[in-house]
Amino acid sequence: MMHLLLEHEFWVLLGFIIFVGLIWNKARLALAGGLDARAERIRQQIAEAETLRAEAEAMLRDAEHRHRAAVQEAAAMLAAATREAARLKDQAIRDIAALLDRRRHAAVEKIAQAEAAAIAEVRQFAVDVAIAATRQVLTAQVQGALAERMIDQAIGELPRRLS
Repeated sequence: MMHLLLEHEFWVLLGFIIFVGLIWNKARLALAGGLDARAERIRQQIAEAETLRAEAEAMLRDAEHRHRAAVQEAAAMLAAATREAARLKDQAIRDIAALLDRRRHAAVEKIAQAEAAAIAEVRQFAVDVAIAATRQVLTAQVQGALAERMIDQAIGELPRRLS
């Protein structure tokens, strides 16, 4: 074995083996470091994906909650609008009934006034006819001061007797 120490090929081989060993050690560390770094990046990506998934689930729950609240609010608004429409309908019916009642009363009063005016006009016409007839009859039958006095007396009594 001593004779190997004197040969150049042995030292070249030994240098080559040491060189390859050192290179292999450095390459193994570099490869392992690269793989470890890649594994760490993958772990970070997984953790980030889990965080994003949790956030997405929270956002989904929040959106579902807001959707349920919006549906409930819409139902409440619809119910309130239905109640308001029914109330307005009832109020309109009452208002129309009151308006029709007022108009009916006004028409009845107008008819009563027209009837009273017609009766008064007929009475006045009857009084005028009676006065004229009395004047004619008395003028034809009675002459002088007696006729004037009787005519005045008859005219004075006519309104009282016709009412």
